[in-house]
Amino acid sequence: MRSIGLKAFSFIAVLTLAALACAIPSVSSIMNPMPHDDFSSDSTGWGTGDDSSSLVEYANSGLHMLVYTPFYVTWSNQGLKSFENVHIEVSAKNDSKDPQSLFGIVCDEQGSTQSFYYAGISSNGYYAIIKSAVAQKDVFLKEGTSDVVSAISGPARLGMDCGGGSLALYVNGQKIADASDSTYTSGVIGLFTASDDVNSGAEVTFDDYVVTKLGE
Repeated sequence: MRSIGLKAFSFIAVLTLAALACAIPSVSSIMNPMPHDDFSSDSTGWGTGDDSSSLVEYANSGLHMLVYTPFYVTWSNQGLKSFENVHIEVSAKNDSKDPQSLFGIVCDEQGSTQSFYYAGISSNGYYAIIKSAVAQKDVFLKEGTSDVVSAISGPARLGMDCGGGSLALYVNGQKIADASDSTYTSGVIGLFTASDDVNSGAEVTFDDYVVTKLGE
């Protein structure tokens, strides 16, 4: 997997209040709500847009990403709030024509820049945990192939631990890789899709996104 271009979309910060049935929320959860989204509404604050390189849009009750340009990464965030020590989960339906296209989760993005960690999988069984930095080549902290990834049929449930200098990637509830790096300790969370060498070869729809504190 190579990436030679990065695309950041504009972000719209939206504060949403959700009513919880049959539960009394704690003061901490009210004051510091953790992100979650089923993408049933197109007004929940994710950055969207369409240009010659990629598309991000709300569609079919999901966050749909299509990358037109080869060797290109596009990502989107739900606002610019910074988080630390989190576990992120999302379901991903992969409709990519290219089995080497990569898709997954972003964490610790530094102020809407190209500095962050991202971890994901490809339909050919490949996985990677990567560090991106402005004006530098991506550093592959861990990569390989996994039978868990290659056996996926239908949407995959992806998870990522991000905090305390440790990163981990989960697929359908199983940890398949971990890595250590303390360059970034907090930042914005997001989702990404990356193409390989096929024009319009990367297409993924994300759904059922949720973030919790590590250890909860």
